[in-house]
Amino acid sequence: LVAEIEEKITEAFEVFDRESNKTVDVRSLGCFPNEAEVQELLAQIEVEEPGGFVHLENFLPVMTKVLLDRRFRPIPEDVILHAFEALDENKCGYITKEDLVKHLTEE
Repeated sequence: LVAEIEEKITEAFEVFDRESNKTVDVRSLGCFPNEAEVQELLAQIEVEEPGGFVHLENFLPVMTKVLLDRRFRPIPEDVILHAFEALDENKCGYITKEDLVKHLTEE
């Protein structure tokens, strides 16, 4: 089970590893903890400097434990649906790639 979770974490981590050097910008992690929890995680991951990078070898054991402990619950489906509906301005049941890019980069 741990190996399977570590493999999935590594795959997700690599999506954000833009330079293929086993690091990601700390702002790319995608969890939704509060600020105190972020600071606690960063201390455990041993981020070398604020605004620095997270190294996979430090990230993997900490995030494996977070997932095994089910520490951060997913966002409720109704909240995600409400966010989607807000972006679906034409109420057509989908968002075009262009609209999604616009919302994520401009608004």
